[in-house]
Amino acid sequence: MIQIPHQTQKPLTTAHLAQTMALLELTADELRQQIDSELAGNPALELIEERRCPTCHRILTEPGKCPVCSIPNNPQSEEPVVFLSPREEFIPRKDYLDTEIEDEPFAPAAEELPTYVLRQIGPDLKPAERGLAAFLLTHLDEDGLLTTSLMEVSRYTHFPISVVEKVQHMIQMADPIGVGSCSTTEALLVQLQALREVGDVPVLAEELIKDGMNNLSHHQYAELAHRYGVPVKQIIATVKFIAENLSPFPARSHWGDTRHPGSNSTQVYHQPDVMISYLNEDPENPLVVEIVMPLSGTLQVNPLFKQAIRQADDDSKTELKRDLEKASLFVKCLQQRNHTMERLLTRVVSLQREYIIKGEKYLKPVTRAHLSRELEVHESTISRAVANKAVQLPNKRIVPLASFFDRSLNVRSVLKEIIEKEPKPYSDSDLVDMLGEKGYSVARRTVAKYRSIEGILPAHLRKATAKGR
Repeated sequence: MIQIPHQTQKPLTTAHLAQTMALLELTADELRQQIDSELAGNPALELIEERRCPTCHRILTEPGKCPVCSIPNNPQSEEPVVFLSPREEFIPRKDYLDTEIEDEPFAPAAEELPTYVLRQIGPDLKPAERGLAAFLLTHLDEDGLLTTSLMEVSRYTHFPISVVEKVQHMIQMADPIGVGSCSTTEALLVQLQALREVGDVPVLAEELIKDGMNNLSHHQYAELAHRYGVPVKQIIATVKFIAENLSPFPARSHWGDTRHPGSNSTQVYHQPDVMISYLNEDPENPLVVEIVMPLSGTLQVNPLFKQAIRQADDDSKTELKRDLEKASLFVKCLQQRNHTMERLLTRVVSLQREYIIKGEKYLKPVTRAHLSRELEVHESTISRAVANKAVQLPNKRIVPLASFFDRSLNVRSVLKEIIEKEPKPYSDSDLVDMLGEKGYSVARRTVAKYRSIEGILPAHLRKATAKGR
């Protein structure tokens, strides 16, 4: 999303901010490794081996959750109880399995953007065009924009420019909308075109994107109002629409953060970073959200280290002071990281309570940009906090934290439900009408795209498959 309003929050120091952001992006396992590395390399840092609550710092004499932090102030409230919890409490027990839960892969792998897009448009491409689509998709930067011109693609692949443009348009209309555009302006215009198919857009939106972005970035609303002969309020309303609904960087809005080019690592969820359950295992009670803190003791600056500095000779003092500053900074950044995770999950779980309890079709369309404005932090902070994290739901299913921001998940869930119960294969046009009756306004091509994402065949092939049985 476009961050047009300036953030008013007082910034942290550069070193503090950089390390906090780095810690925020780590999973629980990675954070444990980072803490172990800091302890091994910095004598000013120490871990007191005791079973202590990371949130309220009380000594825990009994196994299990902290008896103070895990209890809500008001049991009748729907607000979740969110707190940090020692890692030992998150080791899955063999008796937690529910026979009603379908078997599913415990370690879902992340799918690369080119593969994800090609899987959507593949069924609609001619065999000769698939190689062209793959070529275009391998020339995307980390923001989802093309790094080469269409004319250069035409020369290299020997396809007419009209065919290259046709395949590029198919890529742009896949999820995330706008991917494969040649510029941020083109990506915004493609997204605007898609929005027009399902609803109204402000009349000036296209003009502002084409000719007014420089003025928008400098908040020159009065000048734009004069240029187009409209009230300033209309310009502000259009700007708000653009900021809340469009993204100049399609890949960022899809993946949730800036992807690192050249990284071939595949994210695997060995265990959750967050566990959500019901208080006392009663679905009528508030949700309890435990954030994994990968240590049960207390991480602190060694209080004897300052004394050691005073007694050290001048040659050693500089290095010892540097260790002390690094240890103090690490502890503060870790606290800030945990505080940010608590704030984020408190709001996300409140917003997505129905999704957590009832399932995918109850997911609300929440964006990272919207949440960043609510919490008064930069969108990149939300993206880092969400990236690569896994959540265990009350039904013991493990999902990516990013799924809480998947704006198509609820529609895809309803679509699958309709197709599973269809007496005869429905066409995509029929599915558009049926989704509309359920309150989901989507275009026919969007239905086709969602079918492809879910691995559902077109109507004529579903019919053929049914006859074959």
